[in-house]
Amino acid sequence: MSLQRTVAELGVLIYPGAQMAAVHGLTDLFGVANRIAAEHQAAQLPLLRVSHWQVTGDLPPTRVYDSHPAPEQSLVAILIPPSIAGFTEGQAPPSLFHWLREQHASGATLGGVCVGSILLAESGLLDGRSATTHWTSAKGFAERYPAIKLKAETPIVDDGDLITTAGLMAWSELGLRLVDRLLGPSIATGTARFLVVEHSDSASECGSNFSPILSHGDAAILKVQHWLQSTGATEVSLSVMAQRAGLEERTFLRRFRAATGLKPTEYCQHLRVGKAREMLEFTNGTIDHIAWTVGYQDPSAFRATFRKITGLAPSDYRSRFGVGAGQS
Repeated sequence: MSLQRTVAELGVLIYPGAQMAAVHGLTDLFGVANRIAAEHQAAQLPLLRVSHWQVTGDLPPTRVYDSHPAPEQSLVAILIPPSIAGFTEGQAPPSLFHWLREQHASGATLGGVCVGSILLAESGLLDGRSATTHWTSAKGFAERYPAIKLKAETPIVDDGDLITTAGLMAWSELGLRLVDRLLGPSIATGTARFLVVEHSDSASECGSNFSPILSHGDAAILKVQHWLQSTGATEVSLSVMAQRAGLEERTFLRRFRAATGLKPTEYCQHLRVGKAREMLEFTNGTIDHIAWTVGYQDPSAFRATFRKITGLAPSDYRSRFGVGAGQS
């Protein structure tokens, strides 16, 4: 293994009642992905370092397992597994929610499975955002968290920095989504094939779903990114983004591209198309309505941008990857 290989640390949370099968399953999934990446001799890809974080009493989570012990570094993502017992008020201490907010503010992507989505909701991070949860919790979720746009019929809502899934076994798709982001769609597909689990092939055929770079360390730019994710980047301008960052426009442009690898306009296009892909896969709304929902007043401009990013027309994308694809 090259000494120059970068490391991406993924934290898996262990809270009271957490499904340990998911904790260990995610650990194994990332281990398989590492092995497949090594077999491809992909030294340019990061090594996935998996750590477990135990919630004990009123203390913040502490690391209790590390797949590749090394000096501490920022977490790229935190995954919150499900709980078969369901959610009970007081299941997690306030210190956990404070820790989750701190990690998110530092650039970590947070993913919640089933009850994990509820813990994210309890932290307040999902307010104003879209999310999903297990169907048995949907009614109570909607009543308890009215500020969250619940999509109970959608199995996974990938909102860039916050990902929620609905099924108890959806931890595998969440894990594969992160493998796709960090190691690429071919490694994710190979991992799914080895484990014999389902995985959408839209990423391998049309490019990964939009996965913004969040761990760059520029707090002003990260603040704007979180805002863009929460608003869907539907009505934004360079001046408004620069103002949000507290920077002069030229400085903002330079720092935004340095941090994210994209111009602000390109970033917003990818974000909007990512949301459109989800809607095309899981809803039956018209393409013109989807275009309007994700911020395009001109449907033809939406179609052109969608094809440019994915290589497919929106109608072809839906027929290939929509929930009814392949059904007679």
